[in-house]
Amino acid sequence: MKRLLRLLLLLVLVAAGVAGWWLYVGINTPFKGYDAAEQFVDIPQGSGSIAIAKRLADAGVIRDVHSFRAALWLTGEGRRLQAGEYRFDRPVSAREVADKIARGEIYVRPITFPEGLTMKQMAALYESKGFGPARDFLAAGKNAALVRAIDPDAKDLEGYLFPDTYNLKRKEGAEQLVPKMVTAFMKAMTPELLERADERGLTVRQLVTLASIVEKETGNKQERPLVAAVYANRLRIGMPLQCDPTVIYALDRAGRYNGNLTHENMQYDSPYNTYRYPGLPPGPIASPGRASIEAAANPAAADYLYFVSRNDGTHAFATTLEEHNRNVHKYQVEYFRK
Repeated sequence: MKRLLRLLLLLVLVAAGVAGWWLYVGINTPFKGYDAAEQFVDIPQGSGSIAIAKRLADAGVIRDVHSFRAALWLTGEGRRLQAGEYRFDRPVSAREVADKIARGEIYVRPITFPEGLTMKQMAALYESKGFGPARDFLAAGKNAALVRAIDPDAKDLEGYLFPDTYNLKRKEGAEQLVPKMVTAFMKAMTPELLERADERGLTVRQLVTLASIVEKETGNKQERPLVAAVYANRLRIGMPLQCDPTVIYALDRAGRYNGNLTHENMQYDSPYNTYRYPGLPPGPIASPGRASIEAAANPAAADYLYFVSRNDGTHAFATTLEEHNRNVHKYQVEYFRK
Protein backbone atom coordinates (compact mmCIF):
# COMPACT_ATOMS: atom_id res chain seq x y z
CA MET A 1 0.00 0.00 0.00
CA LYS A 2 2.80 2.38 0.92
CA ARG A 3 4.57 1.54 -2.28
CA LEU A 4 1.42 2.35 -4.25
CA LEU A 5 1.01 5.68 -2.46
CA ARG A 6 4.61 6.59 -3.19
CA LEU A 7 4.05 5.71 -6.83
CA LEU A 8 0.91 7.85 -6.98
CA LEU A 9 2.74 10.73 -5.32
CA LEU A 10 5.56 10.40 -7.82
CA LEU A 11 3.08 10.41 -10.68
CA VAL A 12 1.43 13.55 -9.28
CA LEU A 13 4.78 15.27 -8.96
CA VAL A 14 5.73 14.29 -12.47
CA ALA A 15 2.38 15.50 -13.80
CA ALA A 16 2.77 18.76 -11.90
CA GLY A 17 6.26 19.17 -13.29
CA VAL A 18 5.08 18.50 -16.82
CA ALA A 19 2.18 20.93 -16.34
CA GLY A 20 4.54 23.54 -14.93
CA TRP A 21 6.94 23.03 -17.80
CA TRP A 22 4.08 23.30 -20.31
CA LEU A 23 2.85 26.44 -18.59
CA TYR A 24 6.31 28.02 -18.59
CA VAL A 25 6.95 27.18 -22.23
CA GLY A 26 3.46 28.22 -23.24
CA ILE A 27 3.69 31.72 -21.81
CA ASN A 28 7.40 32.48 -22.30
CA THR A 29 8.21 31.06 -25.74
CA PRO A 30 8.12 33.65 -28.52
CA PHE A 31 5.57 32.96 -31.24
CA LYS A 32 4.69 34.48 -34.63
CA GLY A 33 1.83 32.93 -36.53
CA TYR A 34 1.27 35.54 -39.23
CA ASP A 35 3.10 35.88 -42.54
CA ALA A 36 3.14 39.66 -42.93
CA ALA A 37 5.95 41.87 -41.64
CA GLU A 38 3.57 43.37 -39.10
CA GLN A 39 0.21 42.56 -37.58
CA PHE A 40 -2.33 44.91 -36.01
CA VAL A 41 -4.87 43.87 -33.41
CA ASP A 42 -7.68 46.21 -32.39
CA ILE A 43 -9.06 45.65 -28.90
CA PRO A 44 -12.48 47.32 -28.45
CA GLN A 45 -13.41 49.12 -25.26
CA GLY A 46 -14.92 46.77 -22.68
CA SER A 47 -13.45 43.56 -24.13
CA GLY A 48 -12.92 40.74 -21.64
CA SER A 49 -9.79 38.63 -21.40
CA ILE A 50 -11.29 35.71 -23.32
CA ALA A 51 -12.40 37.94 -26.19
CA ILE A 52 -8.99 39.61 -26.25
CA ALA A 53 -7.21 36.26 -26.24
CA LYS A 54 -9.35 35.05 -29.15
CA ARG A 55 -8.54 38.18 -31.20
CA LEU A 56 -4.83 37.72 -30.55
CA ALA A 57 -4.94 34.01 -31.41
CA ASP A 58 -6.97 34.62 -34.60
CA ALA A 59 -4.38 37.21 -35.64
CA GLY A 60 -1.52 34.76 -35.05
CA VAL A 61 0.07 36.89 -32.33
CA ILE A 62 -0.24 34.18 -29.66
CA ARG A 63 -0.21 30.42 -30.01
CA ASP A 64 -3.59 29.85 -28.36
CA VAL A 65 -6.13 31.31 -25.95
CA HIS A 66 -4.95 29.19 -23.02
CA SER A 67 -1.36 30.43 -23.04
CA PHE A 68 -2.50 34.06 -22.93
CA ARG A 69 -4.97 33.46 -20.11
CA ALA A 70 -2.26 31.59 -18.20
CA ALA A 71 0.04 34.58 -18.63
CA LEU A 72 -2.66 36.87 -17.25
CA TRP A 73 -3.19 34.54 -14.29
CA LEU A 74 0.50 34.39 -13.44
CA THR A 75 1.14 38.12 -13.89
CA GLY A 76 -2.11 39.37 -12.39
CA GLU A 77 -2.61 41.74 -15.33
CA GLY A 78 -6.06 40.54 -16.35
CA ARG A 79 -7.79 43.61 -14.93
CA ARG A 80 -5.33 46.12 -16.42
CA LEU A 81 -5.74 45.33 -20.11
CA GLN A 82 -6.34 48.49 -22.14
CA ALA A 83 -8.37 49.02 -25.31
CA GLY A 84 -6.77 50.27 -28.50
CA GLU A 85 -4.87 49.12 -31.56
CA TYR A 86 -1.61 47.24 -31.00
CA ARG A 87 1.18 46.53 -33.47
CA PHE A 88 3.30 43.38 -33.50
CA ASP A 89 6.26 42.92 -35.83
CA ARG A 90 8.29 40.07 -34.34
CA PRO A 91 7.84 36.81 -32.42
CA VAL A 92 6.67 37.55 -28.86
CA SER A 93 5.64 35.42 -25.92
CA ALA A 94 2.19 35.42 -24.37
CA ARG A 95 3.67 37.11 -21.30
CA GLU A 96 5.15 39.91 -23.44
CA VAL A 97 1.82 40.39 -25.19
CA ALA A 98 0.02 40.60 -21.83
CA ASP A 99 2.57 43.14 -20.56
CA LYS A 100 2.25 45.24 -23.72
CA ILE A 101 -1.53 45.45 -23.53
CA ALA A 102 -1.51 46.04 -19.76
CA ARG A 103 0.88 48.99 -20.28
CA GLY A 104 -1.38 50.37 -23.00
CA GLU A 105 1.36 50.55 -25.65
CA ILE A 106 -1.17 51.49 -28.32
CA TYR A 107 0.22 51.99 -31.80
CA VAL A 108 0.38 55.65 -32.77
CA ARG A 109 2.22 57.65 -35.42
CA PRO A 110 3.85 60.89 -34.20
CA ILE A 111 4.01 64.01 -36.34
CA THR A 112 5.74 67.22 -35.26
CA PHE A 113 4.86 70.67 -36.57
CA PRO A 114 7.55 73.30 -35.84
CA GLU A 115 6.55 76.80 -34.85
CA GLY A 116 5.98 79.36 -37.58
CA LEU A 117 4.57 77.18 -40.35
CA THR A 118 1.68 78.29 -42.52
CA MET A 119 -1.26 75.96 -43.02
CA LYS A 120 0.05 75.29 -46.53
CA GLN A 121 3.45 74.28 -45.14
CA MET A 122 1.82 72.09 -42.51
CA ALA A 123 -0.15 70.33 -45.24
CA ALA A 124 3.05 69.67 -47.19
CA LEU A 125 4.71 68.26 -44.06
CA TYR A 126 1.65 66.09 -43.37
CA GLU A 127 1.91 64.59 -46.84
CA SER A 128 5.71 64.20 -46.76
CA LYS A 129 5.49 62.13 -43.57
CA GLY A 130 3.08 59.71 -45.22
CA PHE A 131 -0.07 60.64 -43.32
CA GLY A 132 -2.15 61.44 -46.38
CA PRO A 133 -2.59 63.97 -49.20
CA ALA A 134 -1.89 67.62 -48.45
CA ARG A 135 -5.31 68.45 -49.89
CA ASP A 136 -6.97 66.51 -47.05
CA PHE A 137 -5.15 68.62 -44.46
CA LEU A 138 -6.03 71.85 -46.26
CA ALA A 139 -9.67 70.78 -46.51
CA ALA A 140 -9.80 70.06 -42.78
CA GLY A 141 -8.10 73.41 -42.17
CA LYS A 142 -11.07 75.23 -43.73
CA ASN A 143 -13.30 74.23 -40.82
CA ALA A 144 -13.41 77.70 -39.26
CA ALA A 145 -16.36 76.61 -37.11
CA LEU A 146 -13.81 75.10 -34.73
CA VAL A 147 -12.73 78.61 -33.66
CA ARG A 148 -16.01 80.44 -34.22
CA ALA A 149 -16.43 81.05 -30.49
CA ILE A 150 -13.20 83.05 -30.24
CA ASP A 151 -12.89 84.36 -33.81
CA PRO A 152 -16.18 84.95 -35.63
CA ASP A 153 -14.28 86.45 -38.59
CA ALA A 154 -12.11 83.40 -39.29
CA LYS A 155 -12.42 81.99 -42.82
CA ASP A 156 -10.07 79.11 -42.07
CA LEU A 157 -7.77 77.89 -39.30
CA GLU A 158 -4.60 79.74 -40.31
CA GLY A 159 -2.79 80.60 -37.07
CA TYR A 160 -4.99 78.38 -34.91
CA LEU A 161 -3.24 75.05 -35.56
CA PHE A 162 -0.93 74.87 -32.59
CA PRO A 163 2.66 73.75 -33.36
CA ASP A 164 3.44 70.63 -31.35
CA THR A 165 3.92 66.85 -31.62
CA TYR A 166 0.72 64.87 -32.16
CA ASN A 167 0.14 61.12 -32.01
CA LEU A 168 -2.28 59.68 -34.54
CA LYS A 169 -3.78 56.22 -34.54
CA ARG A 170 -3.20 54.20 -37.69
CA LYS A 171 -6.59 54.99 -39.23
CA GLU A 172 -6.73 58.62 -38.13
CA GLY A 173 -6.15 61.37 -40.67
CA ALA A 174 -6.48 65.11 -41.10
CA GLU A 175 -10.11 65.15 -39.94
CA GLN A 176 -8.97 63.87 -36.55
CA LEU A 177 -5.63 65.70 -36.41
CA VAL A 178 -6.83 69.25 -37.12
CA PRO A 179 -9.35 69.36 -34.22
CA LYS A 180 -6.58 68.11 -31.90
CA MET A 181 -4.38 71.00 -33.04
CA VAL A 182 -7.17 73.52 -32.43
CA THR A 183 -7.78 72.02 -28.98
CA ALA A 184 -4.09 72.46 -28.19
CA PHE A 185 -4.32 76.10 -29.31
CA MET A 186 -7.33 76.68 -27.08
CA LYS A 187 -5.40 75.23 -24.17
CA ALA A 188 -2.43 77.54 -24.88
CA MET A 189 -4.75 80.56 -24.82
CA THR A 190 -4.96 80.78 -21.05
CA PRO A 191 -7.46 83.09 -19.31
CA GLU A 192 -4.50 85.28 -18.31
CA LEU A 193 -3.47 85.75 -21.96
CA LEU A 194 -7.01 86.50 -23.03
CA GLU A 195 -7.37 89.02 -20.24
CA ARG A 196 -4.08 90.67 -21.13
CA ALA A 197 -5.07 90.89 -24.79
CA ASP A 198 -8.36 92.50 -23.82
CA GLU A 199 -6.52 95.03 -21.66
CA ARG A 200 -4.42 95.98 -24.69
CA GLY A 201 -7.50 96.33 -26.87
CA LEU A 202 -6.71 93.29 -29.00
CA THR A 203 -9.17 90.68 -30.19
CA VAL A 204 -8.02 87.07 -30.20
CA ARG A 205 -7.55 87.30 -33.97
CA GLN A 206 -5.42 90.42 -33.63
CA LEU A 207 -3.38 88.87 -30.84
CA VAL A 208 -2.66 85.73 -32.88
CA THR A 209 -1.89 87.82 -35.96
CA LEU A 210 0.65 89.87 -34.03
CA ALA A 211 2.07 86.70 -32.48
CA SER A 212 2.46 85.13 -35.94
CA ILE A 213 4.46 88.15 -37.10
CA VAL A 214 6.70 87.90 -34.04
CA GLU A 215 7.15 84.17 -34.74
CA LYS A 216 8.24 84.78 -38.31
CA GLU A 217 10.60 87.64 -37.42
CA THR A 218 12.75 85.88 -34.82
CA GLY A 219 13.53 82.41 -33.59
CA ASN A 220 15.26 83.81 -30.52
CA LYS A 221 12.99 83.33 -27.52
CA GLN A 222 14.58 86.17 -25.53
CA GLU A 223 14.02 88.62 -28.41
CA ARG A 224 10.34 87.93 -28.96
CA PRO A 225 9.06 90.46 -26.39
CA LEU A 226 11.33 93.08 -27.99
CA VAL A 227 10.07 92.35 -31.50
CA ALA A 228 6.52 92.46 -30.16
CA ALA A 229 7.32 95.86 -28.61
CA VAL A 230 8.53 97.23 -31.96
CA TYR A 231 5.27 96.35 -33.68
CA ALA A 232 3.12 97.37 -30.73
CA ASN A 233 4.85 100.78 -30.73
CA ARG A 234 4.36 101.18 -34.49
CA LEU A 235 0.68 100.32 -34.15
CA ARG A 236 0.32 102.80 -31.29
CA ILE A 237 1.72 105.73 -33.25
CA GLY A 238 0.18 104.79 -36.60
CA MET A 239 3.48 103.87 -38.20
CA PRO A 240 3.32 101.21 -40.97
CA LEU A 241 4.46 97.80 -39.76
CA GLN A 242 6.55 97.25 -42.93
CA CYS A 243 7.02 93.58 -42.11
CA ASP A 244 8.68 91.44 -44.79
CA PRO A 245 7.05 88.13 -43.71
CA THR A 246 3.60 89.61 -44.37
CA VAL A 247 4.60 90.37 -47.96
CA ILE A 248 6.02 86.89 -48.38
CA TYR A 249 2.76 85.44 -47.07
CA ALA A 250 0.73 87.54 -49.50
CA LEU A 251 2.89 86.45 -52.43
CA ASP A 252 2.80 82.80 -51.41
CA ARG A 253 -1.00 82.85 -51.12
CA ALA A 254 -1.09 84.06 -54.71
CA GLY A 255 1.49 81.51 -55.86
CA ARG A 256 3.93 84.28 -56.72
CA TYR A 257 6.73 83.77 -54.20
CA ASN A 258 9.91 82.19 -55.56
CA GLY A 259 12.10 82.48 -52.49
CA ASN A 260 13.39 85.98 -53.21
CA LEU A 261 11.85 89.21 -51.96
CA THR A 262 12.41 92.11 -54.37
CA HIS A 263 11.69 95.83 -54.25
CA GLU A 264 8.93 95.24 -56.77
CA ASN A 265 7.35 92.69 -54.42
CA MET A 266 6.97 95.40 -51.79
CA GLN A 267 4.38 97.04 -54.08
CA TYR A 268 2.26 93.92 -54.42
CA ASP A 269 -1.36 94.84 -53.77
CA SER A 270 -2.65 92.69 -50.93
CA PRO A 271 -4.22 93.55 -47.56
CA TYR A 272 -1.44 91.37 -46.09
CA ASN A 273 1.21 93.72 -47.50
CA THR A 274 2.04 95.88 -44.47
CA TYR A 275 4.18 98.16 -46.62
CA ARG A 276 1.06 99.28 -48.50
CA TYR A 277 -1.67 98.91 -45.89
CA PRO A 278 -1.56 100.30 -42.33
CA GLY A 279 -2.16 98.31 -39.18
CA LEU A 280 -2.18 94.58 -38.73
CA PRO A 281 -2.87 92.33 -41.71
CA PRO A 282 -6.36 90.77 -41.83
CA GLY A 283 -5.28 87.56 -40.15
CA PRO A 284 -2.39 85.38 -38.95
CA ILE A 285 0.44 84.63 -41.37
CA ALA A 286 1.59 81.44 -39.59
CA SER A 287 0.99 79.34 -36.50
CA PRO A 288 2.76 80.97 -33.55
CA GLY A 289 4.09 79.01 -30.60
CA ARG A 290 3.37 79.69 -26.95
CA ALA A 291 6.36 82.04 -26.47
CA SER A 292 5.31 84.27 -29.37
CA ILE A 293 1.70 84.42 -28.16
CA GLU A 294 2.90 85.40 -24.70
CA ALA A 295 5.22 88.04 -26.20
CA ALA A 296 2.39 89.53 -28.26
CA ALA A 297 0.24 89.74 -25.14
CA ASN A 298 3.10 91.11 -23.03
CA PRO A 299 5.53 93.16 -25.16
CA ALA A 300 8.70 94.40 -23.53
CA ALA A 301 8.63 97.86 -21.98
CA ALA A 302 10.86 99.36 -24.68
CA ASP A 303 10.64 102.32 -27.05
CA TYR A 304 12.16 100.52 -30.02
CA LEU A 305 10.71 101.16 -33.47
CA TYR A 306 13.29 99.36 -35.61
CA PHE A 307 15.41 96.22 -35.70
CA VAL A 308 17.80 94.60 -38.14
CA SER A 309 19.42 91.18 -38.26
CA ARG A 310 22.94 90.74 -36.90
CA ASN A 311 23.26 87.65 -39.12
CA ASP A 312 23.73 85.37 -36.12
CA GLY A 313 20.10 84.74 -35.16
CA THR A 314 19.80 87.94 -33.11
CA HIS A 315 18.83 91.51 -33.96
CA ALA A 316 20.02 95.03 -33.26
CA PHE A 317 17.18 97.24 -32.00
CA ALA A 318 16.90 101.01 -32.37
CA THR A 319 14.61 103.81 -31.23
CA THR A 320 15.45 106.37 -33.92
CA LEU A 321 15.78 106.04 -37.68
CA GLU A 322 19.29 107.48 -37.49
CA GLU A 323 20.39 104.78 -35.06
CA HIS A 324 18.67 102.13 -37.18
CA ASN A 325 20.46 103.30 -40.32
CA ARG A 326 23.80 102.93 -38.52
CA ASN A 327 22.85 99.39 -37.53
CA VAL A 328 21.82 98.58 -41.09
CA HIS A 329 25.14 99.86 -42.42
CA LYS A 330 27.05 97.85 -39.82
CA TYR A 331 25.22 94.55 -40.18
CA GLN A 332 23.91 94.62 -43.75
CA VAL A 333 26.67 96.55 -45.57
CA GLU A 334 29.98 96.34 -43.73
CA TYR A 335 29.29 92.78 -42.55
CA PHE A 336 29.10 91.44 -46.10
CA ARG A 337 32.21 93.32 -47.21
CA LYS A 338 34.40 91.27 -44.89
